[in-house]
Amino acid sequence: MNTLELKKMANEVRKGIVSAVHSAKAGHPGGSLSAADIFTYLYFEEMNVDPKNPDAPDRDRFVLSKGHTAPGYYAALAHKGFFPVEDLLTLRHLGSYLQGHPCMQHIPGVDMSSGSLGQGISAAVGMAIAGKLDNADYRVYTLLGDGEIQEGQVWEASMLAAHRKLDNLVVIVDNNGLQIDGNIADVNSPYPIDKKFEAFNFHVINIDGHDFDQIRAAFEEAKTVKGQPTAIIAKTVKGKGVSFMENQAAWHGTAPNDEQYAVAMADLEKVGEALCQK
Repeated sequence: MNTLELKKMANEVRKGIVSAVHSAKAGHPGGSLSAADIFTYLYFEEMNVDPKNPDAPDRDRFVLSKGHTAPGYYAALAHKGFFPVEDLLTLRHLGSYLQGHPCMQHIPGVDMSSGSLGQGISAAVGMAIAGKLDNADYRVYTLLGDGEIQEGQVWEASMLAAHRKLDNLVVIVDNNGLQIDGNIADVNSPYPIDKKFEAFNFHVINIDGHDFDQIRAAFEEAKTVKGQPTAIIAKTVKGKGVSFMENQAAWHGTAPNDEQYAVAMADLEKVGEALCQK
C-alpha cells in the first residue's frame, strides 16, 4: 500500500475501534486509537501473514503485549480478512469470540493470548528464539504500552533478547504518554525510553507513530540490523483521530455513549473525506 492507502485504512481501523467499544459499552479506545497506524502498517504492509492460512509455519508473528488495546488489533485483523468486520460489534458480548483481551484459541490470526502487562514481550522473545533455533525466516513483532514498560518483566525479556542477539525481533513502544492513572511521567516515569533500550543493547529508532513515511523507514531499517533486536519508540497521541479523546487519560478504558459515538464517527468521517480529496 502507498501512504495514502495506509492512511485511509488506518481511518477505517479507527472507525472499527470506536464502533466496537461503543457496542460493547466497555473497552479501551485511547491506546487502541494511538496504535491504529502501527497496527495498520504491520498488517497491510510489513508482515507476511495470510488470512486464508493463519497458522502457516513461515508466517511472521505478532504479540500484542498491551493486550487491553484489543479493539485496535481486532479492527486490523478484521479489515485484513481474518474474520468479518461486522463481528467487531460483538466485542465483549456474551458468547462472542472477540473477548476483551486477545485469545489465541478462538480468534484467527492471534498468535498469543495476552493481557497481563509485561508478559507479551516475553512470549515474543520466546518465539524469536524458536525462530533462530529452527533457522526460520519469520520475524516477530510485539507492541508494548509506555505504561506497560514500568513492569520489570519487560526488562528481563529485553535483557535476554539482546543476549541472544535476536535480530528477528522488533519491539514497538506506543509512547502516547498516558496510562490509566494519568501521565506516565507522574505515575512512574520510564523516561528516557530510548536510552533504556540502548542500555539493554537494542538498536533503537525514534519516530512519529502517526507518520507512515517514518513508520515505513523504521521497519525497513530494522530489517538491516544484524546481531541485536530493534526497538521502535513511536511517539503517539492517545485517542488519536477523535477530537474529545485526544490526550485525555480518562479515555484509557471508557466507552463512548451514543452522543459521543456520533461525534467520534463524524470526526473520523471528516478525516476520511479529506483523504479522498487527495
